Amino acid sequence: MDTPTLLLASFVFLLAGTVKGVLGLGLPTVAMGLLALGMPPASAAALLLVPSFVTNVWQIVPFHGLGPLLRRIAPLSLAACAGTALGGLLLGAPHGSWASLALGLILVLYAAWSLAGRQYRIPPQHESWMGIAAGLLTGVITAATGVFVVPAVPYLQALGLSKNALIQAMGISFTVSTLMLGAMLGGTGSLSADSAFLSMLMLLPALLGVELGKRLRHRMSPVVFRRCFLLGLAALGVHMILQAVLHTAA
Repeated sequence: MDTPTLLLASFVFLLAGTVKGVLGLGLPTVAMGLLALGMPPASAAALLLVPSFVTNVWQIVPFHGLGPLLRRIAPLSLAACAGTALGGLLLGAPHGSWASLALGLILVLYAAWSLAGRQYRIPPQHESWMGIAAGLLTGVITAATGVFVVPAVPYLQALGLSKNALIQAMGISFTVSTLMLGAMLGGTGSLSADSAFLSMLMLLPALLGVELGKRLRHRMSPVVFRRCFLLGLAALGVHMILQAVLHTAA
């Protein structure tokens, strides 16, 4: 990676970390969406591993009292592992215009879902099978795009968890998906020693961004920031879709 690309990647992770600091999510979505504009999706996903893992584990703190929450989201997490492994075997590492197209669609769908503000509550008796379905789909999408937000986050939001429990549940889900993504990239030969080292370098701007985001969260309206963020994601997704379609047509 040359110096300009390294600086650009550092800025992307600073921005992605800031978004995560404010909202509690968004690091992989922002990082993959922006990095994939200038590098192959598999390379972008490899850079994501260390910053995503560390910031997600940080998000789970405190660890005491996690037992009931872990049991409740176990179907989602275990199914996400299976879905990522299955997606890796069937699809391989994220690559080509189809991966950019899929990622663009995911960004648009996630932004539209969030902007709509629709709240759906899953009945307790249906949590297990719906968690398995959401986990499998999340895993396949993770393998295809490197993003593990949809439909895991809408599912967790539909459980009716408290604010702090939701933040922890997202941290657990994202940590599991990050580990499986790393295993999938390693198994397909897309994770090298160089990319692992570069991923560790990206941890610093990501952590700085998270701290900056936490400070911003206390100074600005989360509603306004969230709306601007989601509109930006939707615009980025549309751009990636058009870019992939034009590339395929050419």
